[in-house]
Amino acid sequence: MNNPTTHTRCGIGYDTHRLVEGLPLVLAGCALPAPRGPIAHSDGDVLCHAIVDALLGAAALGDIGRHFPDNDPQWKNTPGLTFLEHTRRLIANAGWSIGNIDSVVVLDEPKLAPHMDEIIRRIAFALGIDPSKVSVKAKTSEGVTPNLATAHAVALVERTSI
Repeated sequence: MNNPTTHTRCGIGYDTHRLVEGLPLVLAGCALPAPRGPIAHSDGDVLCHAIVDALLGAAALGDIGRHFPDNDPQWKNTPGLTFLEHTRRLIANAGWSIGNIDSVVVLDEPKLAPHMDEIIRRIAFALGIDPSKVSVKAKTSEGVTPNLATAHAVALVERTSI
């Protein structure tokens, strides 16, 4: 007798960018009030980039550099949410659905708490999942790395087969 079996996989992602004065800081499409922003080929959205790598890793589809190379002009200044939307299609085409996302942003300023609901909502929308499946936590470096923005993410993907 054939019973459907659910297969799950977990992936991890990480991204970091150096922050400099005069550039905007964007997380999940939210322009944040910050004195510094990331130096990057795309928009430097460390949170979206870490989630992309976690999802791609869980589905065994490579990494962000394989799909969005930083030497390809097509991806110059591309929003992180666009990367999430594209990644959602890649993993769906490979037969996977998103179980959940857990992430941590390490950033000394600004405080993310006032923006957290909107950040989560935008990530969920880009991935086509319920916001209850997205967790974003904020930490500071306690002043150790004030000129860096960093994010870590874990993603669970699921596939049902007969």
